[in-house]
Amino acid sequence: MTPILQDGHGRTFEYLRLSLTDVCNFRCSYCLPNGYQKKPGTPVNLSVDEIRRLVTGFARLGLWKVRLTGGEPTLRDEFLDIARTVADIPGIRRLAMTTNGYRLAERAADYAAVGISALNVSVDSLDPKRFLKITGHDRLAEIQMGIAKAREAGITSIKLNAVLMRDVNDDELEGFIDFVQAYGVALRFIEVMRTNDNIAFFEQHHLSGLAIANRLTEMGWQRVPREPGAGPAIVYSQPGLPGEIGIIAPYSKDFCASCNRLRVSATGKFHLCLFSDHGIDLRPLLQADAQEDLLVEKIINLTGQKAPAHRLHEGNSGGTAHFASIGG
Repeated sequence: MTPILQDGHGRTFEYLRLSLTDVCNFRCSYCLPNGYQKKPGTPVNLSVDEIRRLVTGFARLGLWKVRLTGGEPTLRDEFLDIARTVADIPGIRRLAMTTNGYRLAERAADYAAVGISALNVSVDSLDPKRFLKITGHDRLAEIQMGIAKAREAGITSIKLNAVLMRDVNDDELEGFIDFVQAYGVALRFIEVMRTNDNIAFFEQHHLSGLAIANRLTEMGWQRVPREPGAGPAIVYSQPGLPGEIGIIAPYSKDFCASCNRLRVSATGKFHLCLFSDHGIDLRPLLQADAQEDLLVEKIINLTGQKAPAHRLHEGNSGGTAHFASIGG
């Protein structure tokens, strides 16, 4: 189905990032260095039925790709039920997930069985000691085993996400290249982005992704065309060799011009941008199937109000305290 959801700047939307929880069991230095802190009065997460109604509404408008995010989405007790439900919604052609790899080795076959066909796994370093320092967990070998099990299970698209940090992991490009070519996977280097909780960290460790892009070009890597429904990465490959490396550089010129994704938080707040000031509550329209037309109408109206770009260049992160809050 051709996307029919459009904003006032001519961008069409085919990709929904749906957070299932803001809880995460890792303590990544750029996101939750002190671990997850539950706030009093936080609303309960959307139920399976509410999620079904939500995604059905978006699918009516041509969105065909859904990515389950968090926090760590697999911490939801109902995770498999949610994934199966979303995968079965008419119009949804691809179900993806972003995970820190927790228990991936033992659960990969279950994920594939419920319809997950694309997987992004956070791997911010290939050095075990450095991985421990960044995430608070000595689980690198376990996560690498999980990636192998996911491939065995038939998950066809596997990407590694690595947050690019000056003086932390910016010396690992060659090691990552060797890894992606040896295993035929893709890697996404993601610039550190400023949030309301990591300002000092951002100022110390932000490094432009264009520095990596320039190094790849010097090494003979070539830019490849953007696939339909793809995220914001600029992707490179080396002719004749497996693997690819993408750069997600939100501080680069015109980064928002090709935006094709919308976000909904675990509690039903519709975010037009990762760095919007606040989300708009869709939950009242998710209580009965009979409200579907009203839900669709509201999604259309709100999407039309999407701003042309984020305000990170102005030092403005909107209402985003950290990436676990609405799924990164």
